[in-house]
Amino acid sequence: MFGNSRAVTSNQGGPHSSLADTVRRHLGHVWRAPLADHDRQAFARAEQWLADQARPLILDSGCGTGRSSVWLARRYPEALVLGLDQSAHRLERAARRFEAPGNLLLLRTDCAGFWRLAESAGWRPWRHYLLYPNPWPKSAHLKRRWHGHPVFPHLLALGGTLVLRTNWELYAREMARALEVAGRAATVSPLSGDGEPITDFEEKYRHSGHRLWELVAGLDH
Repeated sequence: MFGNSRAVTSNQGGPHSSLADTVRRHLGHVWRAPLADHDRQAFARAEQWLADQARPLILDSGCGTGRSSVWLARRYPEALVLGLDQSAHRLERAARRFEAPGNLLLLRTDCAGFWRLAESAGWRPWRHYLLYPNPWPKSAHLKRRWHGHPVFPHLLALGGTLVLRTNWELYAREMARALEVAGRAATVSPLSGDGEPITDFEEKYRHSGHRLWELVAGLDH
């Protein structure tokens, strides 16, 4: 794995000035965007797979090539793991690279739509992973970051323990601030480089000399 990844650059010098107002606005208004048929189909498949299995559920949202999902399924064999990604190409790579454990299902879906369906169905994941999401580093792109997106209240409503990793400290700090606005507490800390990399990005960023950050938050009140 070559260490040729550039550090995140942004025209923001600190947390976005509109972050708190954006979060409050989303918390106060229901997001009514139409749900896509392919998200409904993916969710129906997930429900069928989970049926009658009384085991803890882990969501790995934006799982990419599935490396992290496989790692989580092996790390927590008592749980069921759903790896979600919108790219069929990345998920096809997962099928070629890994032999999926029996407690793992990878699904092509848009996370925002899937989360809304999961909340409506009363799902309450045990753990929810957001590993190296697209940072959307330009100031104008705040609403594309998960904490600035209209789906943020639905992410909160799913509950469980949220684990986010990023190579952009500001992203983690903004997520922590958004959670604070929503009445949840989070810790942000440097990620130790001693453990096994659990995503391709994590491995590449380490080889590139990036400092990595981890946020952990309990979303249940």
